[in-house]
Amino acid sequence: MRLADDNNAIASKATHPNTLRPTPGARISVAPMMAWTTREQRYFMRQISRSALLYTEMVTTGALIHGDRTRFLAYHADEHPIALQLGGSDPAAMAECAVMAETHGYDEVNINVGCPSDRVQNGTFGACLMGEPQKVADCVAAMKARVSIPVTVKTRIGIDNQDSYEFLHAFTRAVATAGADALIVHARKAWLSGLSPKENREVPPLDYARVHTLKRDFPALPMSINGGIVDLDTAAVQLEHVDGVMIGREAYKNPYVMAEVDRRFFDAHAAVPARGDIVANMRGFIADHLAAGGALKDVTRHMLGLYHGQPGGRAWRRVLSEQGHKKDADLNVLDAALARVEPTEAVA
Repeated sequence: MRLADDNNAIASKATHPNTLRPTPGARISVAPMMAWTTREQRYFMRQISRSALLYTEMVTTGALIHGDRTRFLAYHADEHPIALQLGGSDPAAMAECAVMAETHGYDEVNINVGCPSDRVQNGTFGACLMGEPQKVADCVAAMKARVSIPVTVKTRIGIDNQDSYEFLHAFTRAVATAGADALIVHARKAWLSGLSPKENREVPPLDYARVHTLKRDFPALPMSINGGIVDLDTAAVQLEHVDGVMIGREAYKNPYVMAEVDRRFFDAHAAVPARGDIVANMRGFIADHLAAGGALKDVTRHMLGLYHGQPGGRAWRRVLSEQGHKKDADLNVLDAALARVEPTEAVA
């Protein structure tokens, strides 16, 4: 059953330059993932798709305000379009960090209302904030008052036993009325206790239809869907119902799944990069990383799945895994791994 909403009021905000403004690249995006969507991973992903929107790992407001903000906010210029995901629940702190994001050139700042881990809950942010929609709305409003870049919210369809459509609708209305520029919905509810973060990505059933209904009820609010999407054909079907698709673990496990994103969803004339060219494009970045004192594994651990399902793919992964962690590992390891895949993929 569809519910009445305040969408006319929300739609009227679309004329304001600071509201309901989707981020470039949001049609297809790669989900923020702790310990995975690092600066090294994002640069690698940018060699595969030039247009998809990339997200940082979640960064807490405390880390930015009291920690090494330069380190947390650093990114390569080639990573655009790029969004900073924030974890926090204090409107003033969230607004302060949103200003940092804009000052550092981020294209979007996103509020994490989807992570169910105990650590995140103890910090009173993440998925538990779904139970406090006004607090999320206050964060959105405070951030919107301070920045001109889009402020978005990533959430679930529910938490624990608060998983009715009415609950999701009320949450969406609150954040949309506060001025959120877009909503990204992981189409599973989250169990705040009893399931691990990994289980929360797999056990609660997907409910794409609920997200589609939500989009129909809030047509003026840009909305992306996330959860269980593993190929571009499925993404194309989802785009018949919503404005954007966020791909998560599959883009990490099998990164070449993103190779046709630009051509299919952004520019029909865009080139599809060959795997060997992607590797070649990474060499300069890796050399700079090593020269700055970084380890080869910091980069190559994100590249393990590039030849997923290809002849020599297991050997590629094995060489990088077994040799990339060594203290003196350098570009010779990358060359040795590349020599194990199909000759047609090798580069000089």
